[in-house]
Amino acid sequence: MQQAKTMTMAEAVSAFIRNGQSISIEGFTHLIPVAAAHEIIRQGISGLTVYRMTADIVVDQLVAAGCVQKLVSSFIGNSSVGSLHELRRRIEDADPVPLEYVEYSHGGMISRYLAGASGLPFYPIHSYAGSDIKTVNDEIRVVESPYDGSKIHVVPPIKPDVTIIHAQRADARGNTQIWGLTGIQQEAAYAAENVIVVVEEIVADEVIRSDPNRTLLPAHAVSAVVECPKGAHPSFVQGYYDRDGDFYRQWNSISKEPELLQRWLKEWVYDLEDHAAYVRKQGSDFWDGLESPNVPSLPVSYGSRKL
Repeated sequence: MQQAKTMTMAEAVSAFIRNGQSISIEGFTHLIPVAAAHEIIRQGISGLTVYRMTADIVVDQLVAAGCVQKLVSSFIGNSSVGSLHELRRRIEDADPVPLEYVEYSHGGMISRYLAGASGLPFYPIHSYAGSDIKTVNDEIRVVESPYDGSKIHVVPPIKPDVTIIHAQRADARGNTQIWGLTGIQQEAAYAAENVIVVVEEIVADEVIRSDPNRTLLPAHAVSAVVECPKGAHPSFVQGYYDRDGDFYRQWNSISKEPELLQRWLKEWVYDLEDHAAYVRKQGSDFWDGLESPNVPSLPVSYGSRKL
């Protein structure tokens, strides 16, 4: 029987993330590990290379806090409701300091994760044949097929020191279950040296075993499990709480003014002990407004063996 891998968020970040490392932060529209990013900020970790397909508010906050030296991404934006002004200041104007930015397409990032998870030196991708993205990214190369001599673009693997994902639930050993949009979390985890899984709840082994097909990440791939309810806010967690659209709209104004952004970080990250304090500060009425309706899936029978 494997031992429990449960830690607090502070313990997990302290144990596995160091200055100058590379980290992957994945989660597409929901299950974004915001609370984990806030703990990175709280601990003052810096010089990070961040891999994230959809660089959004969580990256804007990490950059504003001085945690990120290099960003590798395939999208920058505030989920169709505004801009990420800290990222724009750094990339467009080197204000207050430049941010190294490496751009890929979504397909390119997925291919890189697949290469990293599979232990491959590169991964082929067709779509760059008609794209000019390679003019701004010299990591995209062309190789010749050993079978028919045709030329194809390839991208290098992503091999982060640490991948952080958020999920609905896991057992104490790290068997992790996700439903709804699963994104690239599994590949990002298998590509990494260490994996921190943040979950809404830690459940008994029997719960995981009752629905094994929902286990996206088995225990052997997980380094630490952190129980952190509401840890993906302002994004949503399918079946637990809805997206906080108001905050996404507010972030456009917050991030536009550097002083206002720093005041927000002080009030909502630095001055709070942990994410539980963040949840308390929002108040129960706030969370009641984001409560997700109970819409369970139909039960599935896995059958049994007659003894």
